[in-house]
Amino acid sequence: MSALMIAALGLLMVGTAFLSGLFGMAGGLILIGVLLALMPLPSAMVLHAITQMASNGWRAFLWRRHIRWRPVAIYLIGCALALGAWSITRYVPDKPLALLLLGVTPFMARLSPPGLKPDPDSIWQGTFYGFICMGLMLMTGVSGPLMDTFFLGGKFERREIVASKAACQVASHFVKLIYFGSIISQAATLDPVLAGVAVVASMTGTTLARRILEAMTDLQFRTWAGRLITTVAGYYIIYGSWLLLARGNALAF
Repeated sequence: MSALMIAALGLLMVGTAFLSGLFGMAGGLILIGVLLALMPLPSAMVLHAITQMASNGWRAFLWRRHIRWRPVAIYLIGCALALGAWSITRYVPDKPLALLLLGVTPFMARLSPPGLKPDPDSIWQGTFYGFICMGLMLMTGVSGPLMDTFFLGGKFERREIVASKAACQVASHFVKLIYFGSIISQAATLDPVLAGVAVVASMTGTTLARRILEAMTDLQFRTWAGRLITTVAGYYIIYGSWLLLARGNALAF
C-alpha cells in the first residue's frame, strides 16, 4: 500500500476514533465500510479489529475511573455464551439480513414496555444484551447501535457510558479475532506500518475527543447520541432493504 494511502487511512482513523471518543459509537461502523471497499475481507477484518481494540482500549484507560465494572462483567458473560453458541453452529447470515437486524434492534428496544426498558444494572438484561451484541459482532464484524441503546437506557452519566462501553468493546473485538481464526492466520498479509499507524491514529483521535466530552453536558450527550443511533440504524435498514431489492431484481432476470 502506498505511503499516500496509508496517510489517508491514518487521518480517517483519527476522525473515526474522535467520533467514537465523543459518543462511544459510529466510528467503527464508518471505518469498516471504508476498509472493506479498499482491502480484501481478511485484511480489512484484522485491521478493523486492531484499530478498534486500540481505540477502545485507550479510551477505557483514559476513563478507567468511570468504568462501571459490574455491568461490564455481566455483559461479558453474555459475550462468552454467544461465542460458545456460534462456535458450535458457525451460523453466518447473508449481508442484507444482518444489516436489517442491526437496524431494527435499537428501535425494538425503544418500543419495548417500560418494564423492559434497557437497564445496564440488570443481571438478566446485561447477559441478554451481551449475548445478542456479541452475536451481531460475530455475524457482521460490528455490534451496531444496540449496545449504545443498552447503556443509554441506564442512569449512567456520559463518562461512565463511554468508559463502560469501551471496556465491553475491547473484549468484543478480541473475541471477534478468536472466532475468525482463519482470518487471524492471514494477518501476515497486513502491512505492519499500516497496523502501527492504526494504533497511533486511534489513540490520537480518542485523546483529542476527551476535552470535548468533558465540556459536554449529560443532556447534550444523550441528545446527540440518540440522534446518532437513529441515523446509523436508519442507514442499516435502508442499505439492507436496498440489497434485498437488488437481489430480488437480479433473480427476476
